[in-house]
Amino acid sequence: MNNIGQRIIFEDNHLILLNKLPGELSQGDKTNDATILDDVKLYLKQKYNKPGNVYLGVPHRLDRPSSGILVLAKTEKALVRMNDLFRDDNAVKKIYWAVVDRVPREPEGVVTHYLTRNPTKNKTTASIHERIQSKKASMRFAIIGASKSFFLLEIELITGRQHQIRAQLAAMGSHIKGDLKYGAARSNQGGGIHLHARSIAFVHPIKQELLTVTAAPPADPVWDYFASLVDQGTQSTWTMEPQQRK
Repeated sequence: MNNIGQRIIFEDNHLILLNKLPGELSQGDKTNDATILDDVKLYLKQKYNKPGNVYLGVPHRLDRPSSGILVLAKTEKALVRMNDLFRDDNAVKKIYWAVVDRVPREPEGVVTHYLTRNPTKNKTTASIHERIQSKKASMRFAIIGASKSFFLLEIELITGRQHQIRAQLAAMGSHIKGDLKYGAARSNQGGGIHLHARSIAFVHPIKQELLTVTAAPPADPVWDYFASLVDQGTQSTWTMEPQQRK
């Protein structure tokens, strides 16, 4: 089960948030390969001695080659409410780390593009001009680390679109390490890319408290270097706090 139990960062009666590895499917696709859901369902079945089928909902997904926080719902009620949260661009704060080959022109800022999907190639193209059937996408970025060959970007999604970060960075001339589909010079061993869903924060759909979860990046020399450089990242954590009254 790829140590699923050890990679679960937060679990209660309603939600599971875990640290997905590069290469794992967050939901089924045309390959018919096993998904991380299969492993989590088996984990729940064994841990709680559950008879029959185990319910598990997927309110959002991560690209197969990326890593990081994946949110799963243990009840239908939690799934419906999490779906509503993810549809609201202001309800969920999502932070990503990306290791790129070229530094953006500015050290930080907000970028907006119009994204066009090509379902046949499973690829998204980002343009500064609106096109037919394109969708507006925005993200905030900042350079937070550098090595001899790469740069570490911290990215906050303002909108949530498929392949958004990968397409927008490619349009900016910054390619994620290992991401051949979006212009990287070479692949990573194992086929993963250096894009990591670093943290997520939202009001728990049942408990109505602010849940913040942070996931350590995968263990490899590049991630290890940047995690040590910014003096964080080696541990996965979570906090639950009452909402501040306005």
